[in-house]
Amino acid sequence: MVKSGQVAHFGFSNPDRGQLGLEALDLGVLRRRLTEDTLAKVHRTDFHQLFLFTAGTGTTMVDFVDHPCAPGTLLHVSPGRVLRLPTALLDASMVLFTPAFPVLSPFGPVLHEVPQAERPVFTRAMQDLRQEYRRNLLTGEPVNLLRTLLNALLLRIARLPGATPGRDPRFERFQQELERSFATTRSAADYAARIGYSTRSLNRICLAATGQSAKALIDARVTLEAKRLLVHTDLSSAAIGHRLGFSEPTNFTKFFARETGMSPGAFRE
Repeated sequence: MVKSGQVAHFGFSNPDRGQLGLEALDLGVLRRRLTEDTLAKVHRTDFHQLFLFTAGTGTTMVDFVDHPCAPGTLLHVSPGRVLRLPTALLDASMVLFTPAFPVLSPFGPVLHEVPQAERPVFTRAMQDLRQEYRRNLLTGEPVNLLRTLLNALLLRIARLPGATPGRDPRFERFQQELERSFATTRSAADYAARIGYSTRSLNRICLAATGQSAKALIDARVTLEAKRLLVHTDLSSAAIGHRLGFSEPTNFTKFFARETGMSPGAFRE
């Protein structure tokens, strides 16, 4: 269990060329750069992290979910998500980049399985990025080619099976409204009205995109934020419930227990 106060915050810091806003490296290089204490910590960052796993098997924890990883697994961790770095049994090519670069949708899936036939293409794309990154360190040239290579990689990721739930503009509007309002309303009818649809239409949109109802997605987002606050802050359960729009502490406790199977206090311990 991740306990309160154990989530570290990291901003983008490239030891080679900090102003570049991008770094391409292997997971092994990152491990050698960090202390054992840092490696063991759960953390969140203000930049994007892409992992293409190349060897080994294991898990990576993102937002309190352990994702199985193996060669061909592609992991995208967007800014603000909670991450525990992969175990030492896993190797990966990595790209770290700030939001100033073209980005994947923050609402897209965390995990992708690259089809066997496409793995050489993705491996080559990561290698090209790393080679151009190293060349850029030596020459100090503009980053136009790096941007192009990263953009091409992100477009390939967006075409992977299951990678496009946010392409329906109606669903994307719902997600954006959910990010703005999850702490003030958990009513599917409120979200439907705000984006100009009936509740029934919104449910159809959500089911087509994710297989889940609008209410299930709303409750999942509130639950995730509750977990983040329980782990990252020392706020009381009552204060967290109030921040998330619950009028009574008992209502928040019941909601959290229904969604997770445990009380807020038990989750925090």
